[in-house]
Parts: sequence; C-alpha cells; structure tokens
Amino acid sequence: MSKRILIVDDAAFMRMMIKDILTKNGFEVVGEAGDGAQAIEKYSELKPDLVTMDITMPEMDGIAALKSIKEKDPSAIVIMCSAMGQQAMVIDAIQAGAKDFIVKPFQADRVIEAIQKALG
Repeated sequence: MSKRILIVDDAAFMRMMIKDILTKNGFEVVGEAGDGAQAIEKYSELKPDLVTMDITMPEMDGIAALKSIKEKDPSAIVIMCSAMGQQAMVIDAIQAGAKDFIVKPFQADRVIEAIQKALG
C-alpha cells in the first residue's frame, strides 16, 4: 500500500512541487495545508503516514505545529522543509521531534531519500 502524506507549506507552488515529486514516486498525497493550525487539523482528520512541514508560515509556524502534532501523536513522522540559512530553526525542529529536514529548493532525490528513511 502506498504511504499517505500530508504536505504543509504556505506557498501553493511549493506544495505543488512536493506533490509532483511524491506522486511520481508512488506516494499518495492525502491532503495539503497552508499553515500550522490547518496542519494540526488535517493531521487529526487524515492520519497520514508522514507530514512534510514548512518551518516559516503565517498564523502558526511549522515548529509549533510539529510540537502540537507530536503531543497528540508521539509516533507522528514529520519532515521539516526549510530555506537555506535556517540552521538554528532546523535544530529546534529536530529537538521537537522532526525525523529529518529537506532544504528548499527541493531536489527530488533528496526528498524521496528523506521520506523513505523516515518511514523506515
């Protein structure tokens, strides 16, 4: 069965790019969210196998959303997405429970590698 993934990014273009990479590699994108608050809601509703989470978003950032999701579901698998130069935030994200991080602009093979590794 293909793994179900929730994509969280405030930029529709980025969501589209990740979705394209994932669907071409046999993953099922079950939902998308544009901010952290939506991400928490969608996570509860859809119960995806994995979440790709942007760090910098309006309303609620990715790290706050990650912490909230991990509180509700300690086994949640979340991979953070960040632009170059956000190393401190990446460390915060890993400490908050993120499995891995991918840097924008995305390289398809790195995205797939991170997801396969996180899903074990």
